[in-house]
Amino acid sequence: MASVFPAGFEALEPFADWAVRGEKARYAKRIASTMDELDAFYSVAFPLLQSSREYLERVSLEDICEQDKRLLWVFCALVTVAFPVEAWRQPRVPDSGPSSIDAILEPAI
Repeated sequence: MASVFPAGFEALEPFADWAVRGEKARYAKRIASTMDELDAFYSVAFPLLQSSREYLERVSLEDICEQDKRLLWVFCALVTVAFPVEAWRQPRVPDSGPSSIDAILEPAI
């Protein structure tokens, strides 16, 4: 079975469904997830943040492969779940009603 992520990031494989393209889609995934799901993802992804940054800094965006894109997207998802995990302890923004994300412009990859 082919790996979803580059070598060295096998621990993220159970969380491949977090490698979502687009901020709006990542936000929708966060809102649809339980705190247990957010905590599980965060606890595996956060310790890999430094090594993924170092790895992705060596990747050329002109030649980025699918595995590297998914690694980038999964760490964009980590940013999306970090504050709910670290501060709010709930997927939604507290006292915000039906909040949403409307990205006007997003990276092309």
